[in-house]
Amino acid sequence: MNILQNAYGTGKFSACLLLLFSSLASAQDHEKLMIGHFFAGSLAQWQSKAFKGQTEYRIVDLEGTKALQAVSNDSASGLLKEQRVDLRKTPFMNWRWRIENRLGNINEQEKSGDDYAARVYVVVSGGLAFWRTRALNYVWASTTPKGRIWPNAFAGDRTIMIALRSTGDQTGVWHTEKRNILADLKQQFGEDIQYIDAVAIMTDTDNAQGKATAYYGDIYFSKE
Repeated sequence: MNILQNAYGTGKFSACLLLLFSSLASAQDHEKLMIGHFFAGSLAQWQSKAFKGQTEYRIVDLEGTKALQAVSNDSASGLLKEQRVDLRKTPFMNWRWRIENRLGNINEQEKSGDDYAARVYVVVSGGLAFWRTRALNYVWASTTPKGRIWPNAFAGDRTIMIALRSTGDQTGVWHTEKRNILADLKQQFGEDIQYIDAVAIMTDTDNAQGKATAYYGDIYFSKE
């Protein structure tokens, strides 16, 4: 019996493998900062923020997996989780999302059309200087071309909208995103911003009195 067979026979080889895989898993977990663990059925520490009416958010089973469902009917409310993230350690935000319908012919650069079937955004708090609070909104646009960037119709250049998805993207299927938030903040605000203070999601249809259904998968930050 050779050394490998002997180690396996005594269980030492198996123990070594388990220890190795456990160490690798621990290292990977350490490099992943979970923000929204919807797959686990959890909405812990997520707070509702209403602007007009209530978009309905709930964990559902969808095609064999758990996800966060958002149903908006002429409403604008979101979910926000306050959590400081050090972007120098974990600069990439990762998530999955899908929409079931588009919102039609609206102008998203105007207040009357500032609606999105799905959006995920990060917030940099200004503290007591609330006017310094800034945000990046990654949106699923209805008419704005994919890749377009513009200031929010209500908040101006303190809130920047980025169309990650638009009319050319298929509805009813999952799409996976990864964004370098550290780099995006630098590009849009011209500053090296090390921390964000919150992550939010929102499906809103109040300005154009529309309806939308969207789903959000887990949201997490990673080193790469």
